[in-house]
Amino acid sequence: MFVTKVTFGLLALLLVFSVRAEEMVRHTHTHTHTHTHTHTHTHTHTHITLTFALSASRELDIIKRGLDSFSYSTCIRFFPRRSERDYISIESRSGCYSYVGRQGNSQTVSLARNGCLYHSTVQHELLHALGFNHEQTRNDRDNHIKVIWENIRDDMKYNFDKINTLNQGTPYDYSSVMQYERYAFSKNGRPTMVPIPNNNAALGTSTEMSQNDIIRINKLYQCCE
Repeated sequence: MFVTKVTFGLLALLLVFSVRAEEMVRHTHTHTHTHTHTHTHTHTHTHITLTFALSASRELDIIKRGLDSFSYSTCIRFFPRRSERDYISIESRSGCYSYVGRQGNSQTVSLARNGCLYHSTVQHELLHALGFNHEQTRNDRDNHIKVIWENIRDDMKYNFDKINTLNQGTPYDYSSVMQYERYAFSKNGRPTMVPIPNNNAALGTSTEMSQNDIIRINKLYQCCE
């Protein structure tokens, strides 16, 4: 079977299974996202054969399901690391986080055992690693949501700063797996953002990548449709 393997330049983006049972017990945290660093990348595609083996433990099953979900509707494939220099290391550290885009060498995606092992969270953090930012940081977001700054924790306000995001010509998407829910990082139990003009619209409740998430991946990585 031939599949597409995502590469950056000449170096493959691979997965190293570095989550060991004892590590997953040691690192626990609540379900909180923090993300830093954007990166400009170039992409080429290589066709290879795929073999994949994984532990049957519940934690790794959740991670594997998240990894595999990209292969169902995009050309992204994750492979076990052998000796490649650049790779993603999925680990149970403090919280759920990833750099945005390729950083080079060992690149950590943290999925803490307590709080981060949900299908949508795995997809969310992997999308960061693939170059995507939060939906609420889009530069056109003020046409679609109202950010209520006075309700946001001071140390988390950067998660709501507008930036140039990889929208790939797609509309703002309340159902994107990259959209935070309306009470994200609230310091007082009140909403930190509301959709407009219909403030009753569902916001950040997705449990799966949306169609727009998939379209963005396929456009950015020039997947065959």
